[in-house]
Amino acid sequence: MTYELFVSLRYLRAKRKQTFISVISFISIAGVTLGVAALIVVLAVMTGFHDGVRQQILGNIPHVLIQKHGENLADYQAITTAAGESSPHVVTAAPFINKEVMLLSKHNVAAVSARGITRENKILRQSLLTIDGLSGDELLFTEGASPPGIVIALDTAAALGVTVGDTVNVIPPMFNITPFGMIPKMKAFRVVGIIQQRGGFIDTYFAYLALEEAQHFFGLAGVVSGIESEVDSFDQARPVAQLLSSQYRFPHVVRSWEDLFGSFLAALNLEKLGLFIVLAIIVLVAAFNIATTLIMVVMEKHRDIAILRSMGATSRSIMRIFILEGLIIGTVGTLLGTALGLLLAKNADPIIKGLEHLFGVKIFDQAVYGMDRFPSVVNNADVAAVVVVAMSISLLATIYPAWRAAQMDPAEALRYE
Repeated sequence: MTYELFVSLRYLRAKRKQTFISVISFISIAGVTLGVAALIVVLAVMTGFHDGVRQQILGNIPHVLIQKHGENLADYQAITTAAGESSPHVVTAAPFINKEVMLLSKHNVAAVSARGITRENKILRQSLLTIDGLSGDELLFTEGASPPGIVIALDTAAALGVTVGDTVNVIPPMFNITPFGMIPKMKAFRVVGIIQQRGGFIDTYFAYLALEEAQHFFGLAGVVSGIESEVDSFDQARPVAQLLSSQYRFPHVVRSWEDLFGSFLAALNLEKLGLFIVLAIIVLVAAFNIATTLIMVVMEKHRDIAILRSMGATSRSIMRIFILEGLIIGTVGTLLGTALGLLLAKNADPIIKGLEHLFGVKIFDQAVYGMDRFPSVVNNADVAAVVVVAMSISLLATIYPAWRAAQMDPAEALRYE
């Protein structure tokens, strides 16, 4: 142990007459601790909300979408095969049909986007309320079923007042010409599945049909609305879309989920950055406490500094003593704050539920946010950024007091002693 570190640690343990300085040191440590903990918890919650919203958006939205400008795709089988083999990150590629329709049942009406899908569609892997507990796959794609099956969202089912096994009439914007005039086209479908997850603000507006049934019903034999691809990671959607864009140029249009909803998620990232900056001010306030503590120590220890200088200590050594003292305060506060922040962030959901039970109030409404638990995801990069920022601010706070101590004249300090 160098003598600079020894002296720094000794100055942190105040004598009986200097207890006030020691109390301020503990207050400085507590300030850094609370600031770092608040930063970690808020960033973890923001990351959790960001991932939760992204998961809601991508519950039904394809990661990569291939369409044709102003018309349907006729050569969709070749494009589907090419899209599936375009990158090792592509998990599935499947054609789909999309049409706006009205659902009518029991004098209730709901507007949805009817989507013709294949068996590979990820919606069938979600939790579905089905007839007799059977899988949505086998119910939706039962050949010769009369009436054919349809899967709707829970909110849509509530609006229509239907449950599994009930019949709904699907009315597309198409008309049949009869001797009595134009009559809207209508067909009965049986509700074979209901998506149980609530709160997905996009899920509400979709209903799902078998692709072949949708082609027949909408008069789109041999064509589809587009190709949807799913990748193994959200971040791989844009590279895959760029790769497919180089293969399928205009009139084909290739878009990733970021092109469709990237601006909304960018707003969440900006909000996260804003909160980081605002809460970093808490650490900055704690750093002022560190500077205040060091200034008071320098004023109190001016005789000790003069004696050390007289014994041969250089101004650099004196400066190092007080920088180390400030760094010790900042390091202890950062470590305690990191531990406290990780503890709170990793247990945010049980803590919120405990507070709700204790005070009898609803803090986090799962139905509103469409999430089954309070979101909190600890990102190692965020934790590292908080630690670096806290340590940097603590270091900067020590420079001026340490510099003033190093510039102290020994003769002037001991003149009146």
